[in-house]
Amino acid sequence: MGSREVLGQAARLASSGLLLQVLFRVITFVLNAFVLRFLSKEIVGIVNVRLTLLYSTTIFLAREAFRRACLSGGPQRDWSQTFNLLWLTVPLGVFWSLFLGWVWLRLLEVPDPNVVSHYGTGVVVFGLSAVVELLGEPFWVLAQAQMFVKLKVIAESLSVILKSVLTAFLVLWLPHWGLYIFSLAQLLYTTVLVLCYVIYFTKLLGSTESSKQQTLPISRMTDLLPSVTRNRAFVNWNEAKLTWSFFKQSFLKQILTEGERYIMTFLNVLNFGDQGVYDIVNNLGSLVARLIFQPIEESFYIFFAKVLERGKDATLQKQEDVAVAAAVLESLLKLALLTGLTITIFGFAYSQLALDIYGGAMLSSGSGPILLRSYCLYVLLLAINGVTECFTFAAMSKEEVDRYNFTMLALSSSFLGLSYLLTRWCGSVGFILANCFNMGVRITQSLWFIRRYYGRSRHRPLAGLYLSPALLGAFALSGGITGVSEVFLCCEQGWPARLAHIAVGAFCLGLTLGTAFLTETKLINFVRTQLGVSRLADKTS
Repeated sequence: MGSREVLGQAARLASSGLLLQVLFRVITFVLNAFVLRFLSKEIVGIVNVRLTLLYSTTIFLAREAFRRACLSGGPQRDWSQTFNLLWLTVPLGVFWSLFLGWVWLRLLEVPDPNVVSHYGTGVVVFGLSAVVELLGEPFWVLAQAQMFVKLKVIAESLSVILKSVLTAFLVLWLPHWGLYIFSLAQLLYTTVLVLCYVIYFTKLLGSTESSKQQTLPISRMTDLLPSVTRNRAFVNWNEAKLTWSFFKQSFLKQILTEGERYIMTFLNVLNFGDQGVYDIVNNLGSLVARLIFQPIEESFYIFFAKVLERGKDATLQKQEDVAVAAAVLESLLKLALLTGLTITIFGFAYSQLALDIYGGAMLSSGSGPILLRSYCLYVLLLAINGVTECFTFAAMSKEEVDRYNFTMLALSSSFLGLSYLLTRWCGSVGFILANCFNMGVRITQSLWFIRRYYGRSRHRPLAGLYLSPALLGAFALSGGITGVSEVFLCCEQGWPARLAHIAVGAFCLGLTLGTAFLTETKLINFVRTQLGVSRLADKTS
């Protein structure tokens, strides 16, 4: 398959995933806003910080390295060896869930049962849900490698919606159940997620007329199970070695990704109520990152991994593939920069209004608005880092990944120390400031790699980080106008003033987007081309 075809598939996966995720996220956003008004800050802190950290840590340590290594394999691989390697995530997940569950129950502060009941059950069920989700890992990797459009998005979105619906129902009718509610909802989420993949592949493999079935490297469901034969190794040792390299990196990346939650959990710098407010704001601020940046990053990581040869100099590879990868990287950087700047500029003036609409006075008063404003700046860095790292990790050799691990180790230590100091100094905002520092260093590392990678070629993909003066002026003007509008129209003067404030923002946003449309013609052409490829692929699939 040529680089153009792989690009078309990646664009199709990203655009389809984006539209479906927006639809499903809107539904869950409304349900979560409804549930939030019936909960205390303390129970939100326990569920969204303490228990979710247990689940995410188990999942991340057990599978992240396996995913990256197995998605980097070529089309001629022995898939039975890949599946054998992926099934190792299950016993690894059992180990981590048991060990971390013991830590959560024995070493960490236990909440007051009169405020948050059934904490022990919550720890057990959240650990169990992580193991259940790992049972679907071979299906997930196969679906991603085959670029099955919509399956991943539909499976995850359906699981999230059912989880939110069950949570809303139980919170409304059985509020005294406490953490039983969120434990059952979490277990439902992972069970439905795995069943979606199992049912899809069962039906697909049973349909001999399907064109997708004919391209699969397996012919029956039992091919996905572990298998042992005498004439070959149980796993592909190159994939296993790469997995170990990514595992060391994933351990460090998890600390960087969830560092503030580890500090909250193990060092008790914030009480459970403040943890709850911080997590709500964090989730709200990262909504766009999950909706837009994550599907783009995941889809184009696959594109770069398939088009480029890992660890090989750009001048020694097929130049058409190198040129396509450079053009795509430049456009993705431009798109990330524009999206991040838009969120940052308009987020500053509309943070308090958004929090008031979403959660009422519990969020819009106190530290909530300044937290969300700070997070808007972090989203800008998050957008750029997602694009640069998805290219970097796809192009690095195993040795370069190992060297990068040492940098991540130093960054992890400095990030944790800086988070602790800044939180002691300026409260929960310190977590976001430390994250900005962390993200800035990671961006610098990736930019240095990209610059060196294309240094001896004629391609300059980092030009995507430059904007025209007219567009920069439009951003500055919009920021000033919306800032003045917030002072005079938001948020204590009733809904007429709020609607006027929203109208001012809509006008400034239209002005900014219009300027971008006129000045960033190369990006507009790229987006139009990929959307056209996506629509054509949808019609022919």
